[in-house]
Amino acid sequence: MFEPEELGQRKDELATGLRDARREAGLTGARLAARCGISQSKISKIETGKVLATATDVERILTSLGTSQDRIAELRTLARLANTEFQSTRASLRRGLHHKQKELAALETETEHIRFFLPLMITGLLQTPEYARASLAYFPGDHRQAIARRLDRQSALYDPAKRFTFILTEAAVRWQACPPQVMALQVDHLASLSELPNITIGVISLDSHVPDPPLNTFTVYDERITTAETFTGVIMMRDPRDVARHLELFAFYERHALTGDRARALLESWARRFRDLAPSASLFQRRNYLITVIPELASVAGALPCTVCLSIVRSRPSRGH
Repeated sequence: MFEPEELGQRKDELATGLRDARREAGLTGARLAARCGISQSKISKIETGKVLATATDVERILTSLGTSQDRIAELRTLARLANTEFQSTRASLRRGLHHKQKELAALETETEHIRFFLPLMITGLLQTPEYARASLAYFPGDHRQAIARRLDRQSALYDPAKRFTFILTEAAVRWQACPPQVMALQVDHLASLSELPNITIGVISLDSHVPDPPLNTFTVYDERITTAETFTGVIMMRDPRDVARHLELFAFYERHALTGDRARALLESWARRFRDLAPSASLFQRRNYLITVIPELASVAGALPCTVCLSIVRSRPSRGH
């Protein structure tokens, strides 16, 4: 077992350990590169800490060096720690949650296909402004800037070069984080986004038999990085074995999800149920909601009105909206 604070803190030790193992074996960087099939340039960058060695890199290097089993076990552990990072919620709050949104935007920018598995909550890229505000309500501090940046990240959804796959359970969609009329608008927003050609939104109904219950929310960025969320932070994993396991899990849950028209029909039925819980939510009240939300956020992110309008009006979205 590892302490969370240890994760991601052993990169320098791993680089030094691999360099020392090569020297003990009496090999130059060029000879090691020829043996293990990794370029000499990458070997040099790994040993100087400029490039983080993956678990696969470590296995190939150690096999080529003929390192002792004890040393192999030690360096494997270092590789696992170095490739797994824990980002605590407390640290994010101290820095300001808007910094976290900036980091997520950078990660999304460099990724072509992002897969989200959402068992209990709707993720930020899919949230309406009011839902986003409710999701941060129990964190101390003023989070208007974080909400604005979260909504601004949603512009990536309209980039045709990117693919997004969201798998949500019925519990995630129907968990009433906001008043019923706001939840109805949020569910409408999911149905609208599902019509974009580069977005797949799948829904797992509680009526479905799914033999492997989910444990947590996770996201997979291409085939490079997996993040898993807990109550106290986010674990970021770069080890190919961890990424592969989460891709397997994602494919499993995706097979049990409804998509396309069947998902939209289910979402629309849930939106109607929320409206039935709030029959007094008139069109005037919804317009009033639009008027109160936009001024609060538009000063921080100038592109928000288009994003907010999608959240309020149930219509077929277009790439240019």
